[in-house]
Amino acid sequence: MYKLMIVDDEPQILEGMKRILDWKQYGFGRIETCESINEAMSKAVDLMPDIAIFDVCIGKELGYEAIRRLNEFQLPTKFIIMSGYSEFKYALEAIRCGVKDYLLKPVERTKLQQVIEKIIVEDLNGSIGDINSESLNRDPVLGVSYDSLSKLVNRILLMIKTEYAQNITLKSVAERFQMNSTYLGQLFLKETAMKFSEYLMAYRMLLAQERIQGTDEKISCIALSVGYNNLNYFYTQFHNFFGKSPSELRGKG
Repeated sequence: MYKLMIVDDEPQILEGMKRILDWKQYGFGRIETCESINEAMSKAVDLMPDIAIFDVCIGKELGYEAIRRLNEFQLPTKFIIMSGYSEFKYALEAIRCGVKDYLLKPVERTKLQQVIEKIIVEDLNGSIGDINSESLNRDPVLGVSYDSLSKLVNRILLMIKTEYAQNITLKSVAERFQMNSTYLGQLFLKETAMKFSEYLMAYRMLLAQERIQGTDEKISCIALSVGYNNLNYFYTQFHNFFGKSPSELRGKG
């Protein structure tokens, strides 16, 4: 089983990167996240990850500087840099550190998938022949291939998947795209057959279902983790979506 380490100082980015791919299908049995360079340095030596994904800027420190230091330890790790900056100097420094690729944020799922598959085959001597690439490339809510959706809608979906626990709204997304929220909402509805709010709720419900059935976390903690501050509202939404309560889904009711 492969080991993966993701380093970024934004918790929502870390959570999003953990969910952007079905890492288990690629053979990753352990995924560790770090929010600082110091934590990453110590954890990398202990974990010896097969692949490590670093943000280019972590606090006031630079990800490629950490990679340069880790290379001195001769770890077997293959590194990937992700960045919100397209500046050539960052990419050049990353290349000098021997990173396998330089990905711009928001990281495109298909691009990351290609990079990971290439590393597994060429550097880790693994195989991806038995991986169902169709399921990896299918949106869990819409049930359609990401390739069938426009770049704009894919970016909106990625924002939801990385910021679902925050107060993300159609208006806030439209402001970031510098678009009219009504127009953006119409585009989203036309392409997905779902309103933005409906998709966000459905995605949150699927995450809640996964945690309710897969962990012993308190329902109140799970509700908060998927973006619901009001527990009663979460119970109402959950029952409307699944036709049963969280405790019934868990098998206690």
